[in-house]
Amino acid sequence: MTQLFRSLIFVPGNNSRFLEKAKNLQADIICFDLEDSVPDKDKKQARKLIKNALKSRSEYTSSIFVRTNSPISGKIPDDLKEIVQKGIDGIVIPKVNNVKELKQIEKNLQSLEKTRKLKPTKIVPSIESTEGVVNTYSIASHSKRVCAVVFGVFDLLNDLGIEYTKDPEGAKYSRAKIPVDAKAAGVASIDAIWQDLKDFKGLEKDCKAGRSLGFTGKSLIHPDQISVTHKIFYPTKSEIQWAEKVCKTYLESAKKGKGATTVEGKMIDEVHFKQAEAILKITKNN
Repeated sequence: MTQLFRSLIFVPGNNSRFLEKAKNLQADIICFDLEDSVPDKDKKQARKLIKNALKSRSEYTSSIFVRTNSPISGKIPDDLKEIVQKGIDGIVIPKVNNVKELKQIEKNLQSLEKTRKLKPTKIVPSIESTEGVVNTYSIASHSKRVCAVVFGVFDLLNDLGIEYTKDPEGAKYSRAKIPVDAKAAGVASIDAIWQDLKDFKGLEKDCKAGRSLGFTGKSLIHPDQISVTHKIFYPTKSEIQWAEKVCKTYLESAKKGKGATTVEGKMIDEVHFKQAEAILKITKNN
Protein backbone atom coordinates (compact mmCIF):
# COMPACT_ATOMS: atom_id res chain seq x y z
CA MET A 1 0.00 0.00 0.00
CA THR A 2 1.18 3.49 -0.84
CA GLN A 3 2.25 5.29 2.32
CA LEU A 4 1.43 8.87 3.22
CA PHE A 5 2.18 10.36 6.62
CA ARG A 6 -0.22 13.30 7.00
CA SER A 7 -2.10 11.63 9.83
CA LEU A 8 -1.49 8.76 12.23
CA ILE A 9 -4.44 8.06 14.53
CA PHE A 10 -4.12 5.91 17.64
CA VAL A 11 -6.92 3.40 18.28
CA PRO A 12 -7.02 1.57 21.66
CA GLY A 13 -6.29 -2.08 21.00
CA ASN A 14 -8.47 -3.29 23.87
CA ASN A 15 -11.66 -1.78 22.44
CA SER A 16 -13.25 -4.05 19.83
CA ARG A 17 -15.86 -1.41 18.93
CA PHE A 18 -13.17 1.18 18.14
CA LEU A 19 -11.20 -1.37 16.11
CA GLU A 20 -14.32 -2.05 14.05
CA LYS A 21 -15.14 1.64 13.56
CA ALA A 22 -11.56 2.27 12.40
CA LYS A 23 -12.40 0.50 9.13
CA ASN A 24 -14.07 3.70 7.95
CA LEU A 25 -11.48 6.21 9.15
CA GLN A 26 -9.76 8.30 6.46
CA ALA A 27 -6.44 8.78 8.27
CA ASP A 28 -3.33 7.84 6.31
CA ILE A 29 -2.26 5.48 9.10
CA ILE A 30 -4.47 3.73 11.62
CA CYS A 31 -2.33 2.68 14.58
CA PHE A 32 -3.77 0.03 16.86
CA ASP A 33 -2.39 0.75 20.31
CA LEU A 34 -0.94 -1.70 22.82
CA GLU A 35 0.79 0.91 24.96
CA ASP A 36 -0.54 3.96 26.81
CA SER A 37 -4.24 3.51 26.10
CA VAL A 38 -4.24 -0.12 27.27
CA PRO A 39 -4.00 -0.99 31.00
CA ASP A 40 -1.57 -3.77 31.91
CA LYS A 41 -4.42 -6.13 32.79
CA ASP A 42 -5.80 -5.75 29.24
CA LYS A 43 -2.56 -6.17 27.25
CA LYS A 44 -3.04 -9.86 26.54
CA GLN A 45 -6.63 -9.39 25.38
CA ALA A 46 -5.66 -6.37 23.26
CA ARG A 47 -3.05 -8.43 21.40
CA LYS A 48 -5.72 -11.01 20.55
CA LEU A 49 -8.19 -8.36 19.40
CA ILE A 50 -5.57 -6.73 17.17
CA LYS A 51 -4.52 -10.11 15.79
CA ASN A 52 -8.13 -10.79 14.81
CA ALA A 53 -8.56 -7.30 13.34
CA LEU A 54 -5.53 -7.86 11.10
CA LYS A 55 -7.29 -10.89 9.64
CA SER A 56 -9.85 -8.42 8.26
CA ARG A 57 -7.15 -6.22 6.76
CA SER A 58 -8.91 -5.86 3.41
CA GLU A 59 -11.81 -4.06 5.13
CA TYR A 60 -9.57 -1.17 6.26
CA THR A 61 -8.93 1.64 3.78
CA SER A 62 -5.83 3.01 5.52
CA SER A 63 -2.38 1.62 6.27
CA ILE A 64 -2.37 -0.40 9.49
CA PHE A 65 0.38 -0.02 12.07
CA VAL A 66 0.50 -1.25 15.65
CA ARG A 67 2.10 0.62 18.54
CA THR A 68 3.92 -1.89 20.72
CA ASN A 69 4.93 -1.36 24.29
CA SER A 70 8.24 0.39 24.99
CA PRO A 71 11.65 -1.31 24.83
CA ILE A 72 12.15 -0.82 28.56
CA SER A 73 8.84 -2.56 29.36
CA GLY A 74 10.11 -5.97 28.27
CA LYS A 75 6.76 -6.63 26.57
CA ILE A 76 7.78 -6.19 22.93
CA PRO A 77 8.62 -9.88 22.25
CA ASP A 78 5.10 -10.88 23.37
CA ASP A 79 3.61 -8.03 21.32
CA LEU A 80 5.45 -9.02 18.15
CA LYS A 81 4.65 -12.71 18.55
CA GLU A 82 0.94 -11.90 18.28
CA ILE A 83 0.81 -9.00 15.83
CA VAL A 84 3.49 -9.73 13.22
CA GLN A 85 1.41 -11.39 10.53
CA LYS A 86 0.00 -10.82 7.08
CA GLY A 87 -1.96 -7.58 7.08
CA ILE A 88 0.31 -5.41 9.21
CA ASP A 89 2.13 -2.58 7.44
CA GLY A 90 4.39 -1.52 10.27
CA ILE A 91 4.93 -0.96 13.97
CA VAL A 92 5.32 2.19 16.03
CA ILE A 93 7.82 1.73 18.84
CA PRO A 94 7.33 4.16 21.73
CA LYS A 95 10.07 5.71 23.84
CA VAL A 96 13.04 4.72 21.66
CA ASN A 97 16.24 6.07 23.19
CA ASN A 98 18.99 4.64 21.00
CA VAL A 99 19.90 2.35 18.11
CA LYS A 100 20.76 -0.55 20.42
CA GLU A 101 17.08 -0.91 21.31
CA LEU A 102 16.12 -1.02 17.63
CA LYS A 103 18.69 -3.71 16.83
CA GLN A 104 17.14 -6.11 19.33
CA ILE A 105 13.66 -5.47 17.99
CA GLU A 106 14.86 -6.05 14.43
CA LYS A 107 16.28 -9.43 15.44
CA ASN A 108 12.88 -10.44 16.77
CA LEU A 109 11.18 -9.20 13.61
CA GLN A 110 13.58 -11.00 11.29
CA SER A 111 13.04 -14.29 13.10
CA LEU A 112 9.25 -14.01 12.98
CA GLU A 113 9.21 -12.86 9.36
CA LYS A 114 11.43 -15.72 8.26
CA THR A 115 9.32 -18.32 10.07
CA ARG A 116 6.04 -16.85 8.84
CA LYS A 117 7.31 -15.98 5.35
CA LEU A 118 6.48 -12.29 5.60
CA LYS A 119 7.91 -9.18 3.98
CA PRO A 120 9.98 -6.83 6.21
CA THR A 121 7.83 -4.87 8.64
CA LYS A 122 8.24 -1.08 8.62
CA ILE A 123 9.31 0.64 11.84
CA VAL A 124 8.34 4.07 13.18
CA PRO A 125 10.36 4.92 16.32
CA SER A 126 8.76 7.43 18.68
CA ILE A 127 11.13 10.02 20.16
CA GLU A 128 9.99 10.78 23.70
CA SER A 129 13.09 11.39 25.82
CA THR A 130 16.12 13.65 25.97
CA GLU A 131 18.34 10.72 24.97
CA GLY A 132 16.04 9.97 22.04
CA VAL A 133 16.13 13.59 20.87
CA VAL A 134 19.93 13.61 20.95
CA ASN A 135 20.00 10.33 18.98
CA THR A 136 17.20 11.08 16.50
CA TYR A 137 19.37 11.07 13.36
CA SER A 138 21.09 7.77 14.22
CA ILE A 139 17.70 6.23 15.04
CA ALA A 140 16.06 7.53 11.87
CA SER A 141 18.93 6.43 9.63
CA HIS A 142 19.56 3.09 11.32
CA SER A 143 17.68 0.79 8.96
CA LYS A 144 15.71 0.65 5.73
CA ARG A 145 12.81 -0.51 7.88
CA VAL A 146 12.56 2.93 9.48
CA CYS A 147 10.12 4.95 7.35
CA ALA A 148 9.30 7.76 9.81
CA VAL A 149 9.76 9.02 13.35
CA VAL A 150 7.12 10.33 15.74
CA PHE A 151 7.54 13.13 18.28
CA GLY A 152 6.12 12.27 21.71
CA VAL A 153 5.93 15.54 23.64
CA PHE A 154 4.37 14.41 26.93
CA ASP A 155 7.04 11.93 28.03
CA LEU A 156 9.74 14.30 26.83
CA LEU A 157 8.40 17.05 29.08
CA ASN A 158 8.22 14.58 31.94
CA ASP A 159 11.85 13.63 31.29
CA LEU A 160 12.76 17.31 31.41
CA GLY A 161 10.71 17.92 34.54
CA ILE A 162 8.43 20.41 32.77
CA GLU A 163 4.65 20.65 33.12
CA TYR A 164 2.60 20.34 29.94
CA THR A 165 1.07 23.42 28.34
CA LYS A 166 -0.35 23.84 24.83
CA ASP A 167 2.85 25.49 23.62
CA PRO A 168 5.59 24.27 25.96
CA GLU A 169 8.74 26.38 25.76
CA GLY A 170 10.89 23.47 26.90
CA ALA A 171 9.88 21.30 23.94
CA LYS A 172 10.62 23.84 21.21
CA TYR A 173 14.23 22.77 20.60
CA SER A 174 13.28 19.09 20.40
CA ARG A 175 10.29 19.77 18.17
CA ALA A 176 12.48 21.71 15.76
CA LYS A 177 15.35 19.19 15.78
CA ILE A 178 13.36 16.02 15.08
CA PRO A 179 12.10 16.91 11.56
CA VAL A 180 15.56 18.18 10.61
CA ASP A 181 17.17 14.90 11.65
CA ALA A 182 14.41 12.89 9.97
CA LYS A 183 14.80 14.79 6.71
CA ALA A 184 18.56 14.29 6.78
CA ALA A 185 17.95 10.57 7.22
CA GLY A 186 15.45 10.55 4.35
CA VAL A 187 12.37 9.58 6.38
CA ALA A 188 9.08 11.26 7.32
CA SER A 189 8.43 13.01 10.64
CA ILE A 190 5.10 12.98 12.48
CA ASP A 191 4.36 15.70 15.02
CA ALA A 192 2.98 15.16 18.55
CA ILE A 193 -0.71 14.88 19.40
CA TRP A 194 -2.99 17.79 20.24
CA GLN A 195 -4.69 16.81 23.49
CA ASP A 196 -7.61 19.28 23.65
CA LEU A 197 -10.34 17.61 21.59
CA LYS A 198 -12.61 20.69 21.72
CA ASP A 199 -10.01 23.26 20.64
CA PHE A 200 -10.02 22.96 16.83
CA LYS A 201 -8.57 26.43 16.34
CA GLY A 202 -5.69 25.41 18.57
CA LEU A 203 -5.27 22.18 16.60
CA GLU A 204 -5.15 24.07 13.32
CA LYS A 205 -2.58 26.51 14.71
CA ASP A 206 -0.52 23.63 16.07
CA CYS A 207 -0.64 21.82 12.70
CA LYS A 208 0.56 24.99 10.96
CA ALA A 209 3.40 25.32 13.47
CA GLY A 210 4.41 21.70 12.92
CA ARG A 211 4.32 22.02 9.16
CA SER A 212 6.41 25.20 9.33
CA LEU A 213 9.06 23.18 11.18
CA GLY A 214 9.14 20.51 8.47
CA PHE A 215 6.91 17.81 9.91
CA THR A 216 5.22 15.58 7.34
CA GLY A 217 2.06 15.08 9.39
CA LYS A 218 0.57 14.76 12.85
CA SER A 219 -0.38 12.03 15.29
CA LEU A 220 -4.02 12.11 16.36
CA ILE A 221 -6.26 10.75 19.11
CA HIS A 222 -9.75 11.38 17.69
CA PRO A 223 -11.37 11.02 14.25
CA ASP A 224 -12.64 14.61 14.37
CA GLN A 225 -9.02 15.79 14.13
CA ILE A 226 -8.40 14.15 10.74
CA SER A 227 -10.00 16.72 8.44
CA VAL A 228 -8.25 19.69 10.06
CA THR A 229 -4.91 17.92 9.90
CA HIS A 230 -5.31 16.96 6.23
CA LYS A 231 -6.26 20.51 5.33
CA ILE A 232 -3.00 21.86 6.79
CA PHE A 233 -0.77 19.04 5.54
CA TYR A 234 -2.11 19.27 1.98
CA PRO A 235 0.67 18.76 -0.61
CA THR A 236 2.60 21.91 -1.50
CA LYS A 237 2.92 23.21 -5.05
CA SER A 238 6.48 21.92 -5.27
CA GLU A 239 5.43 18.48 -3.97
CA ILE A 240 2.69 18.28 -6.60
CA GLN A 241 5.11 19.31 -9.36
CA TRP A 242 7.59 16.69 -8.15
CA ALA A 243 4.87 14.02 -8.16
CA GLU A 244 3.85 14.92 -11.71
CA LYS A 245 7.45 14.66 -12.94
CA VAL A 246 8.00 11.34 -11.16
CA CYS A 247 4.82 9.77 -12.57
CA LYS A 248 5.49 10.95 -16.10
CA THR A 249 9.16 9.92 -16.10
CA TYR A 250 8.61 6.57 -14.38
CA LEU A 251 5.78 5.54 -16.71
CA GLU A 252 7.87 6.44 -19.76
CA SER A 253 10.74 4.40 -18.34
CA ALA A 254 8.43 1.46 -17.60
CA LYS A 255 7.24 1.41 -21.22
CA LYS A 256 10.86 0.86 -22.23
CA GLY A 257 11.12 -2.08 -19.82
CA LYS A 258 13.15 -0.24 -17.19
CA GLY A 259 12.31 -0.52 -13.49
CA ALA A 260 14.08 2.59 -12.27
CA THR A 261 15.03 5.98 -13.66
CA THR A 262 16.14 9.42 -12.49
CA VAL A 263 14.33 12.71 -11.89
CA GLU A 264 16.44 15.82 -11.40
CA GLY A 265 19.48 13.65 -10.85
CA LYS A 266 17.88 11.46 -8.17
CA MET A 267 17.12 7.76 -8.49
CA ILE A 268 13.40 6.98 -8.77
CA ASP A 269 11.91 3.50 -8.40
CA GLU A 270 8.46 1.96 -7.87
CA VAL A 271 8.28 3.17 -4.26
CA HIS A 272 8.74 6.79 -5.34
CA PHE A 273 6.24 6.29 -8.16
CA LYS A 274 3.56 5.02 -5.77
CA GLN A 275 4.26 7.89 -3.39
CA ALA A 276 3.87 10.35 -6.25
CA GLU A 277 0.65 8.66 -7.35
CA ALA A 278 -0.76 9.02 -3.83
CA ILE A 279 0.04 12.74 -3.76
CA LEU A 280 -1.68 13.32 -7.10
CA LYS A 281 -4.68 11.29 -5.95
CA ILE A 282 -5.09 13.68 -3.00
CA THR A 283 -5.10 16.69 -5.29
CA LYS A 284 -7.66 15.15 -7.64
CA ASN A 285 -10.03 14.34 -4.77
CA ASN A 286 -9.99 17.91 -3.44
